[in-house]
Amino acid sequence: MQTTYIWNKLDLRRNKVILLGLLFFLASIPSFGQGMFGLTSTAGSDNRTLSYGFFLAAHNSTLQLKYTDAFLNSTSTNAFTDVRSVQTKFSPGFSLGFIGILRLHDQVQLLFTPKVGFYEYKTMVTYFDNQVDEEIIGGDVIVSSEDLGKVLEYSSEATMVELPLLFKYRSVRFNNTRMYFIGGGSYQFRTKSQDEANVDDIVLTGQDVSIEAGMGFEIYFKYFKFAPEIRFSHGLINAYQAENTLPELQDAISSIKRKSITVYLNFQ
Repeated sequence: MQTTYIWNKLDLRRNKVILLGLLFFLASIPSFGQGMFGLTSTAGSDNRTLSYGFFLAAHNSTLQLKYTDAFLNSTSTNAFTDVRSVQTKFSPGFSLGFIGILRLHDQVQLLFTPKVGFYEYKTMVTYFDNQVDEEIIGGDVIVSSEDLGKVLEYSSEATMVELPLLFKYRSVRFNNTRMYFIGGGSYQFRTKSQDEANVDDIVLTGQDVSIEAGMGFEIYFKYFKFAPEIRFSHGLINAYQAENTLPELQDAISSIKRKSITVYLNFQ
């Protein structure tokens, strides 16, 4: 009898399964919050001008890469002629921080949410020449074949301090729940120095500004509020530093921007 490898099948659709599960989880939260208490909870800090909280978060981050015109020109003869493609991939990480809330209106708040995030960025480079020596270039070999050439994976880690300033618009409270939308901007900087980052294969600058937008639910419990949230972040600054990147990639890339998808668990 043939064996069914269910985990291999799920692995092919992992991102879709995770996203679908997250959507079902968020959709079920309002009914859970309403059924948790027989009466409407009076917990929370809705009437305070200033309030606070904390959060834990898990993110999936990647780099948005743009090629140079010279790399896209097949007749060009440069140091990157052995490079077939440069692709980025999503990598998981986590962050934690605090929430400061200024109440402007029952449905409008201004949030300052400083946090520390732990990131890993992975980039896969495919070379035409299967005989390229990875020990000279650096990186980990992912695939090596005559048809595909050699695929090397380069990775770098970064601890970022982020300072988001966000506007939050909430629906009118219904029993023990509210839905909300959130958006704003964030300034972030890396904890390690640029000299330390220059040893990476693909070098990024240490500062960035991003725009953020997301949505979530507030659930009122007896003594606190719990707010699961999903938020998207996109960097606005070109973080690519070509002069310290691998020689065969320096002129192949014109810009790199950070972006991430984050699930927050907020407690207030």
